[in-house]
Amino acid sequence: MGDVMGPDLISDLPQSIIESILMKIPIRDAVRTSILSSKWRYKWSSITQLIFDDKCVPFSSDREYVGRSVTKFITRVLFLHQGPIHKFQIKSSKLQSCPEIDQWILYLSRNDIKELVMELGDGEFFRIPSSLFNCRKLRRLELSRCELDPPQNFKGFKGLRSLGLHQVLICPDAVESLISKCPLLESLSVSYFDNLALTIRAPNLKHLYLEGEFKDIYLEDAPFLVEISIAMYMTDDIAEHFEQSSNCNFVKFLGGVPNLEKLVGLIYFTKYLSIGIDSVHLPIMYNNLETIELYQVNFEDTKEILVILRLITSAPNLKELQISGSSNIAVAADIPDLDFWEKECLSGTTLNKLKSVKLSEMGGWSHEIEFMKYLLRRSPVLETLNIIPCVFDMENNLRMLMELVKCRRASTRAEVVFYRE
Repeated sequence: MGDVMGPDLISDLPQSIIESILMKIPIRDAVRTSILSSKWRYKWSSITQLIFDDKCVPFSSDREYVGRSVTKFITRVLFLHQGPIHKFQIKSSKLQSCPEIDQWILYLSRNDIKELVMELGDGEFFRIPSSLFNCRKLRRLELSRCELDPPQNFKGFKGLRSLGLHQVLICPDAVESLISKCPLLESLSVSYFDNLALTIRAPNLKHLYLEGEFKDIYLEDAPFLVEISIAMYMTDDIAEHFEQSSNCNFVKFLGGVPNLEKLVGLIYFTKYLSIGIDSVHLPIMYNNLETIELYQVNFEDTKEILVILRLITSAPNLKELQISGSSNIAVAADIPDLDFWEKECLSGTTLNKLKSVKLSEMGGWSHEIEFMKYLLRRSPVLETLNIIPCVFDMENNLRMLMELVKCRRASTRAEVVFYRE
């Protein structure tokens, strides 16, 4: 008779297939396969991707205990591991800064590490050891809540494709230097920096995500950018700095990115772009730009409206437009600067590809209504104009609707829809 349990088919699979299976289960379970049989004793120890979180140790409500347990578990796994480690990721809300981090990164720097992600919990920031800068094969680096101090003689990560710095204590000059010394960089995410003036030189950059208090941003060399998402938080000092600037921020930020496909501007971004826009003719067309999202736009400021109009008329293939206003009260009647709209309507630009528009937090300002009319008149394939009022005031909404019903439409299929989110 054969073995009651049947043949052990899995154990006889090629190591590469076993590794693929083990990488698809949590690392705690992968390590526990050691107890299956003598054949499985060290199967897990050569997997090339090590991903740790709070679930890799038994659950406990004691935060410090979990942090210590995670630390011990990671150290044990690295001690028993054999062969290269291509990906090492820690995302733990319980793990705090600890001396073992230096040992881990030193070990990884000697084991062909290609992806390193470290996101620890609240508490003291951990200091990244200098051995990180010996990780010559890095392709992805994401660091959160840490101190980073690149050595003076650091030549850069020549193969790095993706860089994320979130709440990282680092000298502003070092941020710019690090970015410029990663010539193959395609994705950059920088968040939670205070009062940072940032010049970006990244000739292969495609995706850019920025969030924080930026005193200035200059895309000096990023011609291949296809996607930008940016949120700018303003202190009074930074706002005053912007107001006194004589530069055209639109040209400085968007003047050198002709391949842009998607633009997402969150808090304060439209205001930032509006500085100096009235005195400059924009020299660029965005032939690939299909999606624009701008949030918290002040429709009382014609310069911010000008930013939107310059963007959409420079994007002949724009398909989707989302804008939220900054209004918080419904206004029954205000007197718009009609000269502004008459001047803008002199340009015969048609939005030939625009199909979907969503306007939220609309307060009923006259400039908002004029903008809606502008879109209806210029968009021959428009399908939906969705309007979400900031206050669901029937009288005010009816007034807006009546204005739009009277408006001539370029598209016979365009529907105007009012709704609550």
